[in-house]
Amino acid sequence: MASNDGPRVIRASRAWVDGAFRPAAVVIEDTRIVDVIDVRDKVARSRQTLVPDDAVLLPGLVDSHVHVNEPGRTEWEGFRSATLAAAAGGVTTIVDMPLNSLPPTTTARALEIKRAAASPSAFIDVGFWGGAVPDNLGSLAPLHEAGVYGFKCFLSPSGVEEFPHLDRAQLGAAMEEIAALGSRIIVHAEDPALLHEHTTLGRSYDAFLASRPPESEASAIDAVIDAARRTGARAHILHLSDAHSLPAIRAAKAAGIALTVETCPHYLTIIAEDIPDGAGEFKCCPPIRDSANRDLLWEGITDGTIDAIVSDHSPSTVDLKRSGDGDFGLAWGGIAGLQIGLSAVWTEARSRGIALERILPLFTTGPAEVAGIMGAGVIEPGAPAHLTVFGLEDPLPVDARALLHRNPITAYDSRVLTGKVRRTWLHGRSIFNATEGGPGEAPRFRDAPRGRLLSAR
Repeated sequence: MASNDGPRVIRASRAWVDGAFRPAAVVIEDTRIVDVIDVRDKVARSRQTLVPDDAVLLPGLVDSHVHVNEPGRTEWEGFRSATLAAAAGGVTTIVDMPLNSLPPTTTARALEIKRAAASPSAFIDVGFWGGAVPDNLGSLAPLHEAGVYGFKCFLSPSGVEEFPHLDRAQLGAAMEEIAALGSRIIVHAEDPALLHEHTTLGRSYDAFLASRPPESEASAIDAVIDAARRTGARAHILHLSDAHSLPAIRAAKAAGIALTVETCPHYLTIIAEDIPDGAGEFKCCPPIRDSANRDLLWEGITDGTIDAIVSDHSPSTVDLKRSGDGDFGLAWGGIAGLQIGLSAVWTEARSRGIALERILPLFTTGPAEVAGIMGAGVIEPGAPAHLTVFGLEDPLPVDARALLHRNPITAYDSRVLTGKVRRTWLHGRSIFNATEGGPGEAPRFRDAPRGRLLSAR
């Protein structure tokens, strides 16, 4: 938006401002929000957009856990397809994981290569995590100086040879180094000594679930907490699936340990009892557990223990998800859901009588704070003009073939969700509008990719 066009005003009877819904008019100049005023006030020479009363105006969502996979495995997902899907889901900022791209983001040079791949293709803002692997311990400073938001590690095999896991001693060494840098470590927490992995498991989901017991998560999370206590490093637990680890996390936080934790829409909305045998689209690590576990995760949402809800969008080709004719030991592990996370969680929250106000921070300021992205996930003066309109009661039938993810396979296929993103603005520009066009037409995307590459430095 050119500066001589005058301000733009978006008016809503319900806008998410200062942690509550209230009537507001959001005034935008150039790329930023310059004021949030009474919805009845006028702004001279302004262009007006009115949000319908059956929808709410939200800040652009933040997803701090996305596997884009480009370069190297762009047939799984790439920056163009991932950021288009994100925009259609109201997400205006993602932080890309250091794997499964080739090369993985474990050196400053690899980060340069990834940024070069993202720059011409990103429809939304993109930041980057670095990786901590055995070979780069002691040499993390160049990646930190190059602007990664922190360092991801695995405590069990990652599934790709080029990103090996850390043992307990290496975890401690990494956390000492990361604490000295003033950065953060984000951890895939499963203890390999308690996993029962096999090359083949057959088509039984129960067999897969038994191969990755909750004790493995609990043991690894305890190790992270102990190392964080000892080193003072900021630590984040990725994709919590085992709700029985929540008491240990609560206790660590109460003791002043710098610990945060996320979970994902699939753990909050899908249960093991409903997963068919041979359905590789439901395979992820750690796994989706039973309904009682899901209920406890929701307690962690409502009591504030869980800091963020993020997609862990980890797609692959259909062939990889269907490997071995539905053998859960051979299928690629990862859930594709970047486009529909808020809708899926709102559908479940609504059925439980949980207000949208309770979950919104976990999609906005929560992930932003996990990554340390300043100014994201809020509607306030000075913030980037990232906004989205969400129709609370809009039906959203999920058809994997119609989603904007690169590959037409998702665990949410054929579900009918409630709540749909109607429109998204990035830096003050309307980039996605599901309300334009006639019946049967595809949603509209405006302009060329205009996302910015973010840096923590």
